[in-house]
Amino acid sequence: MDIRQLRYFAAVAQSGHLTRAAVSLGIQQPPLTQQLRRLEAEIGMALFERHPKGMRLTEAGQALQQDAERLLADFDALCQRLRERADGERGTLSVAFTSSSAAHGFTPMALREMRQHHPHVDLRIVEDHAGAVIEAVDSARLHAGLIRWPVSQPPGLQFDTLLREPVLLAFSADHALARLPAGKALPLRCLHDEPLILVRRPGAPGLYARLLEICERAGVKPRVVAEVERMMTNLNLVAAGTGLTVVPASMSGHHPNAIQYRRLQASVRLDAPLTLVTRKADASPLTRLFGNRLRALARQWQA
Repeated sequence: MDIRQLRYFAAVAQSGHLTRAAVSLGIQQPPLTQQLRRLEAEIGMALFERHPKGMRLTEAGQALQQDAERLLADFDALCQRLRERADGERGTLSVAFTSSSAAHGFTPMALREMRQHHPHVDLRIVEDHAGAVIEAVDSARLHAGLIRWPVSQPPGLQFDTLLREPVLLAFSADHALARLPAGKALPLRCLHDEPLILVRRPGAPGLYARLLEICERAGVKPRVVAEVERMMTNLNLVAAGTGLTVVPASMSGHHPNAIQYRRLQASVRLDAPLTLVTRKADASPLTRLFGNRLRALARQWQA
């Protein structure tokens, strides 16, 4: 007995007629009759009574029909689950993001879209700093990550810049810079000899290493007074009056009464990317599905 024979049996049982069942199955009547006879021979009892107007189930056939329909439904559901897994529609996907990438409105929107359109994907989400996210993706502990600047670029990883946004200078509301006109873009020299707070460079050197490079080339020398692990800690210290920092524009809503956020002049070529990290050799349909959806959503976001 095999699935094909059960499917043939169920079609005849439902239609009560060999010819109609053959048409619904897309086969000729002789092979259908042959398979039914083989099934009856294997079971050792008749499943149908033949009469001039068609086929009628015997008592044994009625008993088999219930089990056959259940088995066929389970088999079809199994095939559907396997197809969904092969297409990336089912399974577990592990994704990490940094606190600053999570602050961008794109990130929660993209995760909601993923959950809404792919409800059978179990999305496991964690937060960490960029260095740890890159290491976890590289070692296959995670499928993908969302970071800002790549702090390292192992050869086995792929980095896709999804979006870019401006970087803003953040300082406490009682700082001297707060007395300047609100719409005024600030020159880089306003950082000279100012206490600067950086996200800890071993954990996320990208944005802040770039800032220090730009300052050095311009002869601007800020004083680094603190190095922290996450941008939110950065902003907490700014709100407490410890110093100044720079953050992606999407983080400018934090501590609105204690911090002011200002644009830097256009000549300061510093921005914050939103970067998708995946493994080049990852053949998982889920990872491919996730990457494709985020890239498509990023194009819509920009448009």
